[in-house]
Amino acid sequence: MSTKKETSTTSEIDFNEFKKEVLNDFRIANESREASLLGRREVLTGKAKFGIFGDGKEVAQIAMAKQYKNGDWRSGYYRDQTFMIAAGNLTLQQFFAQLYAHADINHDPNSGGRQMNAHFATRLLDNDGNWRNQIENKNTSADMSPTAGQMPRLLGLAYASKFYRNNKNLKNYGKNFSNEGNEIAFGTIGDASTSEGLFWETMNAAGVLQVPLVMAIWDDGYGISVSKKYQTTKQSISEALAGFQRNDENDGFEIVKVNGWEYAKLCHAFENAAAIARKEHVPVLVHVEEITQPQGHSTSGSHERYKSADRLQWETDFDCITKMKEWITENGIATEEELNEIHSQAKKAVREAKKAAWDAFQNEIQNEKNELIELLTPISSNTEIATIIGHLNKEQEVLRDVVAKAARKALRILRNIEDNSRDKLKNWLKSFNQKNNERYNSHLYSQSALSPTLLKQVDPGYKSDTKEVDGREVLQANFDYILNKYPEVVVFGEDAGKIGGVNQGLAGLQEKYGTDRVFDTGIREATIVGQGIGLALRGLRPIAEIQYLDYIMYALQILSDDLASLQYRTKGGQKAPLIIRTRGHRLEGIWHAGSQLGTIINAIRGIHVCVPRNMTQAAGFYNTLLQGDDPGLVIESLNGYRIKEKLPENIGEYQTPLGVPEILREGTDITVVTYGSMVRMVEEVANELNEVGISIEIIDVQTLLPFDTSHIIRSSIEKTNRVLFIDEDVPGGASAYMLQKVLEEQEAYYLLDSEPKTLTAKAHRPAYGSDGDYFSKPSNEDIFDAVYEIMNGANPNKFPSIY
Repeated sequence: MSTKKETSTTSEIDFNEFKKEVLNDFRIANESREASLLGRREVLTGKAKFGIFGDGKEVAQIAMAKQYKNGDWRSGYYRDQTFMIAAGNLTLQQFFAQLYAHADINHDPNSGGRQMNAHFATRLLDNDGNWRNQIENKNTSADMSPTAGQMPRLLGLAYASKFYRNNKNLKNYGKNFSNEGNEIAFGTIGDASTSEGLFWETMNAAGVLQVPLVMAIWDDGYGISVSKKYQTTKQSISEALAGFQRNDENDGFEIVKVNGWEYAKLCHAFENAAAIARKEHVPVLVHVEEITQPQGHSTSGSHERYKSADRLQWETDFDCITKMKEWITENGIATEEELNEIHSQAKKAVREAKKAAWDAFQNEIQNEKNELIELLTPISSNTEIATIIGHLNKEQEVLRDVVAKAARKALRILRNIEDNSRDKLKNWLKSFNQKNNERYNSHLYSQSALSPTLLKQVDPGYKSDTKEVDGREVLQANFDYILNKYPEVVVFGEDAGKIGGVNQGLAGLQEKYGTDRVFDTGIREATIVGQGIGLALRGLRPIAEIQYLDYIMYALQILSDDLASLQYRTKGGQKAPLIIRTRGHRLEGIWHAGSQLGTIINAIRGIHVCVPRNMTQAAGFYNTLLQGDDPGLVIESLNGYRIKEKLPENIGEYQTPLGVPEILREGTDITVVTYGSMVRMVEEVANELNEVGISIEIIDVQTLLPFDTSHIIRSSIEKTNRVLFIDEDVPGGASAYMLQKVLEEQEAYYLLDSEPKTLTAKAHRPAYGSDGDYFSKPSNEDIFDAVYEIMNGANPNKFPSIY
């Protein structure tokens, strides 16, 4: 952006256009600031629950938004309201609708009232769950609160541009996702949050991969109340990262520093940064210093408690809008009177937007309240019902929980009364709850016709002379088929490329398909997952490998807070059908015996969890997940890669269903439920049990999420009347989860003649060595004894105690 003096030789028309742009920017800055101020008041008066705002960052974000083009992406944090407003992705009324948690995507398209304010997302999907054209829009991946949690996916969003640019055979497939890779990804973060490892891991990976991202750091000198002298080496993130600065000899990233209150310099800085990233496909870090935060961190506290009087005065003097106003008048662009009028109009516009948002929010609830009052009025002769009506009428501004509580209380009062009024009230409450389920509980998984849970089972096919191969060869053949058929598929991870994976499931595929399709990464699990999320958001089908299940813990926060909740927190507005490939179970040692499924399944609801017993089954899961639009985690059995399996003739085409257990052996005395590597052990023990007269029915659950959607296990227990759940997790882990699903959800409790039991590993990590494994995790003898003990309790004469 040039000043008036720098444009003195241009025509009067050019100056008028320049003035128009500057004053429009000033208007946006004022509207955003007034929205922050009024938003805080709405929280403090009780109309909203919590508020966090972008005041102090308005001018810098306007400058950045000028470079945000159709097809570009943003992966930001909860201070970016001005950026979104300036980009045309957020209206003032939508800003307040989200503050009030309006559970309607027509009013809060970001999250349908599911996220606190200033958490933004553009709707990438239509109502049927299909991708919209991304190159026609400015795209924002769904924000999240965990500090620096937005960073890993930023890497993938930027890497997708590189992938599209380098893979010309994707031109037709990617026409709605990329314009030959010319898009850039904008990241934003607060200075204190750069202390998080996710920031450093992402920036290091961005420098290695040379991806087109612009990373803006808003530096206001504090992390809530903690000064940056306790946050950052040298008290400057750009100086701390100076070694990453690219030069003529080495790649890295460009580093730009600019003050947050200098409008013209900010415009120039972001223009330069975006041009470098877009043209050269390199990362650029923009360190925006001397930002102010007029209202402190959030509505939870006041910054007067930790800032000195001098600091507070400086923030008043160097407020970015104040300095922009000074710059405009000093350069003769507009008069103070003109600017004051813009400010006055901004306040008016914000007040009107706030009122419109509140009225729209309240109208729906008031209608529901009035419906309930209308139903209760005919029975108001009951004094308790009359009291409920009185309370409802007294509430001029209500939330839905008030209506729900009143209806449920009324039904309790009427519990002994059988008449038409009670039936009408029951039907109304049922309908009300169904609507609220859609408002607040829908879209944990895909609800579109593309859901992988809707796919039918396709069995692997075999010829009479089908040869047996190592399990790893089944996987390799399946991945070969996938990569050949689907150009949008990319596979990556530690050692996944050159050597084809530690267990050779990808052997030779990098050589065949190239380093853009099958490639190695650094040891950086969080950003491996983040890279996959970003690629998936941009229409690609990534398979991200985590070498061992134990190390997925590095990425668990990203899997849980970002990927698993993505469809839910956007109410079906975004999806990232990433497949995570890993391996676990039954290897010796504390750090390579991963079976911590209880931790994982409880942390990542929203991701399908597949626990195949062999590689044929695992390959079928990859085929199923690729046909759907949900993310999935496939945990291959570590000790199964060299076990012989038949190679299916329909490799790459057969599909293992989700949520459908498989009965591997029919029995009459007891149902044994397990998964993964434990299946082979249970099958071995079944023959020994049969020798002593015990017939067990073996069920492999196949997937833990979803779990037995057709209640196959219940049907088995209806026959055997006994059940034992076996796994390698800690006591109370996945075994307790399975028990709850079957006994409570499937109501199998009422079918039991014996106490249900679980057999698990010990509460500690497994000790190293064969003996450590034997005494840490369930052994064949443990399985035998657990089954026998149940049968001993049922028929001690036939099965006398062994010990």
